[in-house]
Amino acid sequence: MTCTAAGHDTHPLLERVEVVRNDRVAEGVGLLVLRAPRIAATVQPGQFVHVRIAADADFILRRPFSVHRASAGAVEILYQVLGRGTRELSMRAAGDVMDAIGPLGSGWRVPEGTVHALLVAGGLGAAPLGMLAEVLAARGVAVSVAQGAPTAERLVARDLFESVARRVEVATDDGSAGERGFVTVVSERLLAADRPDMVFVCGPEAMARAVAAQAAAAGVACQVSLERLMACGIGACLSCVVTTTSGRKRACVDGPVFDAGEVCWDGTEVPPRH
Repeated sequence: MTCTAAGHDTHPLLERVEVVRNDRVAEGVGLLVLRAPRIAATVQPGQFVHVRIAADADFILRRPFSVHRASAGAVEILYQVLGRGTRELSMRAAGDVMDAIGPLGSGWRVPEGTVHALLVAGGLGAAPLGMLAEVLAARGVAVSVAQGAPTAERLVARDLFESVARRVEVATDDGSAGERGFVTVVSERLLAADRPDMVFVCGPEAMARAVAAQAAAAGVACQVSLERLMACGIGACLSCVVTTTSGRKRACVDGPVFDAGEVCWDGTEVPPRH
C-alpha cells in the first residue's frame, strides 16, 4: 500500500494570501512566508501553489512554486530570482496581498513500511523536500540527505535538514562546503553505504536522471519532482507535458512527482526559467 506523506487527499483552493515576510537567504534566493490558512491546512509534501504575483496585465499568468514548509496558517516558498516574475516577487513586502491557488499537483508518496528514506536535493531542489523531511521524521522514518549547491551559501534549507535527518552530507561546486563536485557523488556513496527503502529527488533534470539511474542500479525505488513551465496549473493548457512509459502526462496534475522509472528522460527539455 502507498499513501501520501501525510495520508489524505487535498483539493485546490483560491485564497487571498498576505506576505508575512520575504527574506533574502542566499545570493539570488528568497524565502517568502505567506499567511494562507486554508492552503496551509491541506497542503501535502511535494505539492505546489500557483501565485498571481501582481494584478496588472504583465503578470496575468501565475507562477508555480513548491511549498517548502507549512505550519501555523502559513506556507513558505523558497524561490530563485531568474526572470521577471521572480524579480517582482522578490520586491513583495510584509502586508502585501496576492492570491494563490493551491495546493496543486500530486506530491511525494511514501509506501507503507518505509523505514529509511534518502532525500537528494540539488540547488533549489531543496524546496519541495523540506516539508517531506519533517513529515518523514515525525512518522519515525530515518532520513538521510544528500544536498548539493554551487556554494556553501546556496545550501538553502541545510539547517532544516540537519534538524530532522540522522545524516546529512553535502557537496558544492567550489568546495566551500562538504565534498567538491556534484551531489551525485554523495548520493551514490549513501546508496551503497546505507541502503534506503526509497529515494526522493529534486534538482536539475540531469542530476535527477543520474540519481534515478543510481537508484535503479541499487534496486531502490525512486521518485523525482520535475519542473515544467505551467500556464493554468490545473491540467487544461497542456504546457507542462512529461513523456512517460505510459504516455504523455501533465506535471501540474499527474506530477510534479513521478516514479523515476516511469519518466522517459531522452529528449526532455531543459526546465524553463520563469
